[in-house]
Amino acid sequence: MNSRINLITKTTEFAMNVTLNYIDEGDLVIDATAGNGYDTLVLAKAVGEKGKVFAFDIQNEALKNTEKLLQEHHLQDRAAFINDSHENIQQYVGGRCKPSAVIFNLGYLPMGDKTITTKCHSSVLAVKAAIETIKIGGIVTLVLYSGHTEGRAEKRTLLKMLKELPGKEFHVAYVSMTNQVNNPPEIVWVTRKK
Repeated sequence: MNSRINLITKTTEFAMNVTLNYIDEGDLVIDATAGNGYDTLVLAKAVGEKGKVFAFDIQNEALKNTEKLLQEHHLQDRAAFINDSHENIQQYVGGRCKPSAVIFNLGYLPMGDKTITTKCHSSVLAVKAAIETIKIGGIVTLVLYSGHTEGRAEKRTLLKMLKELPGKEFHVAYVSMTNQVNNPPEIVWVTRKK
């Protein structure tokens, strides 16, 4: 009997599994939407003691949740918790070594106030900044949620923007779970060519 894991059963895990292939110990990485901290935790484990995760969120509650989760795993020293919009990534990371990975889970804070969502305008600026910031061979991962009005606008605008990236400089892959119901999350990966 085959004991392989079905990698595509949960979209967020699938997105992260691909992203982890671009991260080495000691790397700088960015969680552009910290949420409840699950991606930040995985990234903190991946970068090791000498690496660093910059975890962004506009909601103080999200950063508190993220920091608490990392404290429970004794990994809080591997992260910087930044209460600011992800569109300002370059203000915090500019001048440092380039990140190997930037991950976005767009939408709203799970179990939080659903009226507070990522916004199309700031998400576009953030993704542009991430693409400009990642190192050669690095990856930007987007998990898109189009089950709400702002999410549909984000998805439409981001896909249009990413489709226009020069093919000589970037690879862009888009994954949609086409047989799932109720607007399932979708993934976009952008890698900077070597």
